[in-house]
Amino acid sequence: MESIQRQTVLIDLLAGQHPNGKPVLEKVRALAEPGAESGKDAYCLLQSPLFVTGAACGDIIDMLQNNPGRFRVRERSGQLAVRVFCRDGVTQLENELTPAVEMLDGQLDVQSERALVYSIHVAVGFHEIEQVFDAHVGTLENATWSYGNVYDPETGAPLEWWEDLLNP
Repeated sequence: MESIQRQTVLIDLLAGQHPNGKPVLEKVRALAEPGAESGKDAYCLLQSPLFVTGAACGDIIDMLQNNPGRFRVRERSGQLAVRVFCRDGVTQLENELTPAVEMLDGQLDVQSERALVYSIHVAVGFHEIEQVFDAHVGTLENATWSYGNVYDPETGAPLEWWEDLLNP
């Protein structure tokens, strides 16, 4: 039996729309999934995105045909995407926050000059996660944090995808 080598790729996911009407795309590291259903491009995300909502590290997504950057989550990994933005830069915050997130078995996926993205499994618990982020980020004047895949970007309603994972 042949083993299929999965290739690490950068894929473009839709992060929003520029005022000029053009799509804003974010490059995200992913593994190409073998045997994508009915010819669709399928990927397993290797990081939680910074600006793209609705997906997190480990999710398997299908790219929508003829719709640049748009995708459908086929399978949830159980990871929460937690985004942190800080106007003053994130170096000092990252030095304090990352060890606290690692104690929750989370990981830092993305770091830029003013932003961080972490992936933490939902089984840790929303309360525990929120305590850590409120303690480290909530006390800073020019910083904020939010979930990237918990709320519907249009309605603000919880997506509740975790219900099936936590209550089988």
